[in-house]
Amino acid sequence: MGDRRLVSGSALTIGIAVALLAPAPLAGQASAPRAETNKQAATKAWTPPRTAGGQPDLQGVWLNSGATPLERPKALEGRQSLTDAEVTELRQRAARLLADDTNDFPGGDSLFLAALTNVAQYRNPNRTTGTAADMIEREFDNRTSLIVDPPDGKIPWTPAGKRRYDDGVTAGQGEGAAGPEDLTNVMRCLTYGVPRLGINNASGAGAMGYYQIVQAPGYVVLAYEAIHEARIIPLDGRPHLPASSRRWSGDSRGRWEGNTLVVETTNFSPTANVMGSGELLRLVERFTRVAPDRIDYAMTLTDPTTWTKPWTVGIRLKESRGPIYEYACHEGNREVMRGILAGARAADTAAKDAATRPR
Repeated sequence: MGDRRLVSGSALTIGIAVALLAPAPLAGQASAPRAETNKQAATKAWTPPRTAGGQPDLQGVWLNSGATPLERPKALEGRQSLTDAEVTELRQRAARLLADDTNDFPGGDSLFLAALTNVAQYRNPNRTTGTAADMIEREFDNRTSLIVDPPDGKIPWTPAGKRRYDDGVTAGQGEGAAGPEDLTNVMRCLTYGVPRLGINNASGAGAMGYYQIVQAPGYVVLAYEAIHEARIIPLDGRPHLPASSRRWSGDSRGRWEGNTLVVETTNFSPTANVMGSGELLRLVERFTRVAPDRIDYAMTLTDPTTWTKPWTVGIRLKESRGPIYEYACHEGNREVMRGILAGARAADTAAKDAATRPR
């Protein structure tokens, strides 16, 4: 358990992007992933337990450790599923990469992409600390993307939305920061925001981490390991806050639809950057316990200025028997910020010297 805290601290500095070679072929591409189909069929017949108040019981600590990438890689275009043989081969490749502590920390989608390409050695261009040996266990399954809609597994960007997203990635790396206000809330250890996806999560697009769900009469509480934040979500049908009241993590309201907890969040701050979106974002999350040790967590994001249509991500949360530990990220992230701003001042000085140097 102690290693998990080390990993979380290392993950804070890992970027999303990674340059990789052409993917190596995987074995068994013609066979059908029957085992995964059978698993899905089995979960449909399962009935979740109930709380004392009669609600489906979602309580416990849940881990998202999936290795499936957010978007479908180009090499897997047109394929929504991998065969069981392909998954086995990816696991073996990933195990080889993680066993070698000379490899960089493969945050976010990087482990899946490196295993797909079958690189001999992994290098993250944005690495500042951490090695592959620091990585927690990652789960490979038959899916080729976390995005389940659109069917092509791609984010349906508008040009303006893609620009805002790219600008957010740059800000998340601290490039060209003139002051603290130019750094993201993640970089400053203030909040990872809602939802924990993409540039909101410094460890990568897969939104990895531990979640604790607590239920009480009229409320559900979602507690996160990362930056030890908690969302207190009312279930009593109250309206959202006035449109003039904006929050970094939005304003959440929950309800039950059968065995599914549905949480709708609006009123995001204009300074939020959720995959390129901000104050116009409408987020709908669905939590369905489909087995004793699994919750299916789906999120649908809507903002016509950022995406051409709503898109949906599906994440599988697996039960964890351990508690949530402290995530030691000092509010303000002063030491990292000092280094980033010192580097920016050095770059400013070098630019001035170059401009005044006789030619």
